[in-house]
Amino acid sequence: MTRHGKNCTAGAVYTYHEKKKDTAASGYGTQSVRLGKDSIKDFDCCCLSLQPCRDPVVTPDGYLYEKEAILEYILHQKTEIAKKMKAYEKQKKAQRSENHLEATSEQRERVKNFKKNEGSIVSKPINPFTSGKEGAAQNGSVAVAGGAAGSDTAVAGSSSGSSSGSSSGSSSSSASALPSFWVPSLTPEAKPTALKKPDKSVLCPMSRRPLKMNELITVRFTPLDPSLERVKLLTRQDRYVCAVTKDTLGNSVPCAVLRPSGVCVTLECVEKLIRQDMIDPINGEKLREKDIIVLQRGGTGYAGSGVDLKAKEARPVMQA
Repeated sequence: MTRHGKNCTAGAVYTYHEKKKDTAASGYGTQSVRLGKDSIKDFDCCCLSLQPCRDPVVTPDGYLYEKEAILEYILHQKTEIAKKMKAYEKQKKAQRSENHLEATSEQRERVKNFKKNEGSIVSKPINPFTSGKEGAAQNGSVAVAGGAAGSDTAVAGSSSGSSSGSSSGSSSSSASALPSFWVPSLTPEAKPTALKKPDKSVLCPMSRRPLKMNELITVRFTPLDPSLERVKLLTRQDRYVCAVTKDTLGNSVPCAVLRPSGVCVTLECVEKLIRQDMIDPINGEKLREKDIIVLQRGGTGYAGSGVDLKAKEARPVMQA
């Protein structure tokens, strides 16, 4: 292929590379990027602060947190739930009062209509000194005269009512400003959004499952060199080892936490040694299946680590 063929821009095919490049530059469409090792936290780092844990605790789902950070998160969530519950109770109280007012006004309207209908029923006495035809004619003439007078009064009332209504309407429209018509929540027909009853359970920020403080398990990592101070230990790449086999722990090594003792061991040690008799090798207590908590790790940056390392950003779609 010649040099001009490599730089040719007159092709009839819109290549995948060109599409990805234009999508990234346009600002539209969902963008997906594969994360590298520098974007992944270490296995001993908190899922909230992303820093090495000083006092680590683990949830039953295997997510590691700094004890201070997760307790602060739980307290904040409980405060937010209390605020939402207070707003929901206020909304319920307002709805009850509104329903009571509607029922009262409806009952008053029924009483008013009943009185109006019953009051229009009037029995007129019959004049015994006139015949039937003359009395009917007399009553008819009186009714015609009364109807004419009533129509004149109604016309006058409607004209005065229309004039007063137009003047009051113009004054009220000029006095009060109309809401914004292009914002749906500010239109005259819009109603306040109804609040739903909030869930009282605090959810884990990673697994989104209910989380309780008494379910947090303290983790005890075995340092590679116990003589090193914490600052010097954190500067090293390999910091901790398995409590049984003394293998170096890291993101590339699947780990598990034993609930009774809180030590961190490798899954290979669990499968080959601990599952044989289901006894904690540190304190000798009997283990159950739920006492072996697989620690969630961040991956290694390689595609074969078994962890999904893709990040997606949903952006607006360009429409023709």
